[in-house]
Amino acid sequence: MSLSHGRPMVSIPGPSVIPDRVLAAMHRPMPNIYEGELVEISYSVQDDLRKIARTEQPVYITVSNGHGAWEMAISNTLSRGDKVLVLESGRFAVGWGEMAETSGVKTEILHGLDSDPVDPVAVQERLKADVSGEIAAVMVVQVDTATSVRNDIPAIRSAIDAAGHGALLMVDCIASLGCEPYEHDEWGADITVAASQKGLMVPPGLGFVFPSEKALAAYDRADLRTGYFDWGPRTNPEQHYKIYCGTPPIQHLWAMREALDMLFEEGLENVWNRHRALADAVRAAVHAWESDDGFSFNVSDPAYRSNSVTTVHTGEINATELRRIAEQDAGVTLGIGLDEFADRAIRIGHMGHLNPHMILGTLGTIEAALTKMGVPMKESGAAAAVAVIGSAM
Repeated sequence: MSLSHGRPMVSIPGPSVIPDRVLAAMHRPMPNIYEGELVEISYSVQDDLRKIARTEQPVYITVSNGHGAWEMAISNTLSRGDKVLVLESGRFAVGWGEMAETSGVKTEILHGLDSDPVDPVAVQERLKADVSGEIAAVMVVQVDTATSVRNDIPAIRSAIDAAGHGALLMVDCIASLGCEPYEHDEWGADITVAASQKGLMVPPGLGFVFPSEKALAAYDRADLRTGYFDWGPRTNPEQHYKIYCGTPPIQHLWAMREALDMLFEEGLENVWNRHRALADAVRAAVHAWESDDGFSFNVSDPAYRSNSVTTVHTGEINATELRRIAEQDAGVTLGIGLDEFADRAIRIGHMGHLNPHMILGTLGTIEAALTKMGVPMKESGAAAAVAVIGSAM
């Protein structure tokens, strides 16, 4: 019997739940795009995005998803024949490297396990061996959405510095910005890429690139620039539309303004703390459900489990059937396993506009689905999550 006829819940690792305030902000007629409120909001959005990324450097906005931000970062800092070192901890740094290859950039993957973070010692050793300085950039994700691994970005920065290497540090924060602590300037990132549809609580459609002074200098010798993604004409233009290389993303700017207001009303550190508390509740539930032939964490070390998504191996439990029951019978959509995790894992998204009743509803639904499937549980994951939430409130 389906009990799903109420408000659905999307518990996937992006796109995340869109707040009603953000949806309402988008529901407006077309404004004057040449002057007035929209232009003022556009500049204020740029200023406040820089506060979220903790940088004094500019931000470039592309009307695209995160892959567009990837391409903007590549095309403005690298040249054909350059080599990038891709730090593997899941699917998405590798995907970024594959995009670079299509532009004529050579890639080398520093292989790692999907269950573990990048090893900074291995990064240092590889860069020390690059005595000719062939490697132009190092690509890494802070949180890999496929594996839910969280990488230690300051440690990777330290490894590059300890090797005495001049490579750019390029960090994908698409699944972490607004969910995890991140410091673009303080941590020494040269490129940070992000997008609107996860921790920033806006529908897909905006990509963001935050450069360092070193990355801005690399622009002068980069030869991959294209008409749309070239950030040169977007830098302090006299005409507002040039920031977007054309018509501004009007509804998305209204939405981004409202979402940023919500983040600052809560306080960014409080946002991070809320994500950590809700993630702790998810982790408590998964731990309660763990078994030798059933649920288990993908990330072995608790210190490197992200606060925005949790990837759970399902063992002999049919992940596809679990997801079907949760969605069709209870109205909760869970994330699919990607690549080698397909049909053998679920991903629980806990990013963006979430509070305890939303997370507890998701976890209770998973437990109900497991109950329907006849899966034995050593204890209640929902009850374990309640205990964590109760102590955090």
